[in-house]
Amino acid sequence: MFELSHLRCFVAVAEELHFGRAAARLNLTQSPLSRQIQLLEHALDVRLLDRTSRSVTLTRAGHNFLPEARRLLRLAEGAALAARRTAIGEEGTVTLGFTAASGYEFLPQLIQTLRESAPGIDLDLKEMVSADQLDSLTAGRIDIGLIRPSYNRREFDSLCVVREPLVLAAPEGHPVAALPEVSIADLDQQPMVAYSPYEARYFYDLLATLFTSAGVRPRYAQHISQIHTILGLVKAGIGLALVPRAAFNLRFQGVVLRPLAGDAHPIVELHAVWRPRNANPAVATVQTVLRERVRACL
Repeated sequence: MFELSHLRCFVAVAEELHFGRAAARLNLTQSPLSRQIQLLEHALDVRLLDRTSRSVTLTRAGHNFLPEARRLLRLAEGAALAARRTAIGEEGTVTLGFTAASGYEFLPQLIQTLRESAPGIDLDLKEMVSADQLDSLTAGRIDIGLIRPSYNRREFDSLCVVREPLVLAAPEGHPVAALPEVSIADLDQQPMVAYSPYEARYFYDLLATLFTSAGVRPRYAQHISQIHTILGLVKAGIGLALVPRAAFNLRFQGVVLRPLAGDAHPIVELHAVWRPRNANPAVATVQTVLRERVRACL
């Protein structure tokens, strides 16, 4: 079987039509160059060049083989480049877990940034709640998770990538919807669409602490895990809700979002989390992009 070195020698001679110039181009002497051509012709069992003491010409087989030889060399060079780029993290695939709410704003921004600064990185996206992401990180099913900070596992490294306030969601026509801002006290005895204590534990604990500190006792109408579902229930008049500011991006018709008044501005966070000894080189590239985004937003 022929080797890539045979192809390089053939292409050089076929393009130069002169053994001396081809040898100089390849930093060889003419004798080993001629031997490489002979080995290629022997492997193919066909004559590629007609050569005399005065001229070199391509046979019909040589003419047909030349574009194929060039294509094989390009493929080999491309494969080698791809391997090098993968090894240093310029190319590859990162499996990224994310919560539904992170897809409202942060995730689309991250994807756009990666396309601009690291176009060789492909994201394999997996939507799942934070608890499932932690299990998947431990099992190696995902490389990076975008989760709420309701974890205490020391085996992970993390970076806070989003800090945003909660806002009040009310149906159009509700009295609080007419206010420019709403206080926590306004929610006392109001029906509320709350977060599930299981699938949305982070939000559940956060609001429970907020209401207890303010001495507010809302009436919980439903416990739901997904924010877009919560907004749908708000629109239906089931109750009010506190949701992350990123919910503005949903432009949910029939629902009005209002900021909270005074010093009561509870902040929710989104963290990027990963195993510290992940062998995938592309993960380090995504980590770098995440850190640069955080610095740019400070």
